[in-house]
Amino acid sequence: MLTVMNARINSVNRRDLLNSVARFGLAAALALFVIAQLSASVARAETATTNPLKPPAKGDIPVAFLISDGAVIIDFCGPWEVFRDVMVSGGDHPFRLYTVSEKAAPIQAGGGMKIVPDYTLANAPAPKVIVIPAQSEPSAAMLEWIRKSSKTTDVTMSVCTGAFVLAKTGLLSGKSATTFHAAFNSFAMEFPDIKLKRGARFVEDGNLASAGGLSSGIDLALRVVERYYGRDVAQKTAYNMEYQGQGWMNADSNQVYAAAPVSTAEHPLCPVCGMDVDPKTDPKSVYKGKTYYFCSDDDKRTFDTDPQKFASATGEKIAGQN
Repeated sequence: MLTVMNARINSVNRRDLLNSVARFGLAAALALFVIAQLSASVARAETATTNPLKPPAKGDIPVAFLISDGAVIIDFCGPWEVFRDVMVSGGDHPFRLYTVSEKAAPIQAGGGMKIVPDYTLANAPAPKVIVIPAQSEPSAAMLEWIRKSSKTTDVTMSVCTGAFVLAKTGLLSGKSATTFHAAFNSFAMEFPDIKLKRGARFVEDGNLASAGGLSSGIDLALRVVERYYGRDVAQKTAYNMEYQGQGWMNADSNQVYAAAPVSTAEHPLCPVCGMDVDPKTDPKSVYKGKTYYFCSDDDKRTFDTDPQKFASATGEKIAGQN
């Protein structure tokens, strides 16, 4: 009888112990969840207040969109819409937007859109924010305007391969930046003194900032709004635009582009931009017995200028190398 009773007591004790452990585990899990939420909240708050910008006590914030032929529409129109839609207390729109180009003549942007610039490099108002989209090769005058104007800007930002334009000023030397994912290889090889961040939605370094490709410019513009007026104003702007992207709150949210795709015989990629190619129709070059295919004749010409550089950068095994 005593043995049976002891067995029952032990059984009850085990159940109590298991129940206690379960309750403790649940409590611990809840505590960890709360701590995690608080930590995330603190991290978001810290991000929201990092590197703030001070808006002027009076007047607006001039934003110059530097454009030339071939300017990619979303690269500058996305940020334009962001800055245009910002509204602060009293219903004021604090950003004054204008386009700047080397000449007053209309430029032909991507897809054939024609734009008449508001100002030339010679008479443009001094900006506090500069937006540089992907566009044609910059002139020496354009690069000098960026250098000079950036001495007094709060933010000089590039979007997509506008990073190449900004990099050619020399201002990014020794700093961090990002660009369109298909241009990572070209950017890294052309500007080895710039710390390229793959997988970043945008990068901020001093008063310089760079966004990834295309829609990333919207996120960087919202981030600039946040730096000036706080997260609530930026969120309200995104809400009014019906923009649901969250990348502007997390600079590292482009991780899907961090790892470069690998070119194979079955699925070849352009060694210059990393995009898909069609071996049946696309241009090609043969280098040391290996055939490379390209998205465009421009990429082929770029490759042919220094094939060793591109072949090595893409991890290809070159004949005669160890």
